[in-house]
Amino acid sequence: MATTRTAHTVWNGTLQEGAGAVTFDSSGIGEYPVSWAARAEEPGGRTSPEELIAAAHSSCFSMALSNGLTGAGTPPSRLTTKAAVDFQPGTGITGIHLTVEGEVPGIDQAAFDAAAADAAQNCPVSQALKGTTITHEATLA
Repeated sequence: MATTRTAHTVWNGTLQEGAGAVTFDSSGIGEYPVSWAARAEEPGGRTSPEELIAAAHSSCFSMALSNGLTGAGTPPSRLTTKAAVDFQPGTGITGIHLTVEGEVPGIDQAAFDAAAADAAQNCPVSQALKGTTITHEATLA
């Protein structure tokens, strides 16, 4: 079944001096402040589009990797994934680096690397971000 998820942002003021709030409508998990300073300088308790992309990418990658490992007969006990989204003002998003540490009984590092590479290329968020350089690093615990 296809799904649609929604969020909305209310922005007040100019780019440099204004601020806004992004609200997660579908889940109802809350409203979070956003600002240019959070994007290009220090977060100061606010989020940014890049942090939201990092959250989406790390969770999507983890799900895809878990599915791939399970399909290969080696379900993970635990996957911990970090997504680092690089933003350069005036240029945009310049890259995303995924780092995963996995507890996967019965698998060697080469098989884990292969599964991580597949997930990094093929999870739906990676597919949506194909115009961006995406790298990854995988380590078994």
